[in-house]
Amino acid sequence: MRATIQLCTYNRAKLLERVLECCLDQTLPADVYEVVVVDDGSSDDTPAVLARAAQRATCTLTVIRQANSGLAAGRNAGIAAARGARIAFIDDDVLPLPNFLEEHLRSGDAKPGNIVRGGAIEVEDIDELPVPLWSIRNYSANYFWTTNVSVPLETIRKIGAFNTSFAEYGWEDIDVGLRLRAIGVKATFNAKALVFHVKPPIYSADRDKTLAQARAKARTAIALTRLHPGWRTALATGINPMQRGLASLRRRFHAAQMLGRRLSQADAQRPLTRSQSATLHALANEAYYEELERALKA
Repeated sequence: MRATIQLCTYNRAKLLERVLECCLDQTLPADVYEVVVVDDGSSDDTPAVLARAAQRATCTLTVIRQANSGLAAGRNAGIAAARGARIAFIDDDVLPLPNFLEEHLRSGDAKPGNIVRGGAIEVEDIDELPVPLWSIRNYSANYFWTTNVSVPLETIRKIGAFNTSFAEYGWEDIDVGLRLRAIGVKATFNAKALVFHVKPPIYSADRDKTLAQARAKARTAIALTRLHPGWRTALATGINPMQRGLASLRRRFHAAQMLGRRLSQADAQRPLTRSQSATLHALANEAYYEELERALKA
């Protein structure tokens, strides 16, 4: 078995059906690759979606069901079950193109020990996908980003896979990347190993969830910096004097309250405008730094 596509899912049944269709329609022969899906305690129609996918799959499709345990634990369950020499990670809101895995293997064959990073094009509607042409505006500088990345299975097992102490949202893939970098694993970027990353329109009702994620990400950021002290982590997490100082200045001028008032004017029945989405992003940033300071003092 040359390759594994691994993803974890939680309560995204409608989108998962389309994701699995893309995973099962790769250009590689069916006996060359497999798909390993971890259902992290979904309570929607995910089991039915997985059952339908199993009926149409020509390659091996392995389904693992677990009680809701978080992404790191789910990834580890998938890694333990994987049999492909190279494992490609995607998320349950990612639609890989038919040549996705073929391109990961092509780059992996050229530089066998390397991480292979692919391109991701953000889309709002899965029924109106653009021409799949990657451009620099879609570029992510993340060294190991599980939206679209592959690595030799033996290598990820060698470093102990994902750290399950990252039980909340954020940073578990960055932690893996830092540990891979520490043992000298290099990265290759392949712009032809493309996926569509589904980002639906945001509504004002999404505010509380967005802010809760930002606060959780702040708490896990502290865990990351304790595991990986150094300038890369300090810059990525914002736990450095300059970024914390700017955040403190914004709090002094009550930036969060001002942003909140601006966002309260949004029409609940319509998606946020580009300006309103930027306001929500800025408000989440304020929540992140507010929680960061609280957690650092705890």
